[in-house]
Amino acid sequence: MTYAPLLKEAKEHQKAYKYMLEKGNFNKMLKALPALHEEAFSKINCLECANCCKNHSPRFKQPDIKRIAKSLGIKEGELVSQYLKLDEEGDYVARQKPCPFLAEDNTCNIYEDRPGDCRRYPYTDEDVLLKRVQLTLKNTTVCPIAFTVVENLLLLEEKKPVKK
Repeated sequence: MTYAPLLKEAKEHQKAYKYMLEKGNFNKMLKALPALHEEAFSKINCLECANCCKNHSPRFKQPDIKRIAKSLGIKEGELVSQYLKLDEEGDYVARQKPCPFLAEDNTCNIYEDRPGDCRRYPYTDEDVLLKRVQLTLKNTTVCPIAFTVVENLLLLEEKKPVKK
C-alpha cells in the first residue's frame, strides 16, 4: 500500500494541525491519544512503509550506543565512526539515509536494541505529540500513523460543544 496521498494531504493540513495543537483543548486531546494511537496502529502496518527509517534518523543517546555496540559485538567507538555523525544540535544520528540498520524488507536489524527514539516514534501516545508542535507537523508528513492520529484529533476538536 502506498501512503503518498495521505502524506500529501498532511502537507495541505499543516496550518489546521498547527492551530489545533497550539490552541486546542490539551487535556481533551491528551485523553484521546491512547485510543487514537491503538486504532491507527491496528490499521497501518509500519513494515509496509518504513518512511521514518528511510527519511529520518533517531538520536542515538549514549545508552543506545552502548547497547547497540554490545549487540553487534563491536566497540562503541567503532559504532560511532562507522554509522553515526554529530548533528547541528550535538546529537549522534545516522550517518546515512536510509538508516544503515534498515533491512530490504523494512525490518530493523537491531530491532530489540534499537534507540529509544525509534521505540517511541511517532510519539502518538505521548504528550510529546501535543507539546512539540514542529516535530509533530514534520511527522505527519512522513508517518501515516502520525497523520491518522492528528487527523482524528482534528476531527475531535471540530466537534467542540458550542459555548452559549
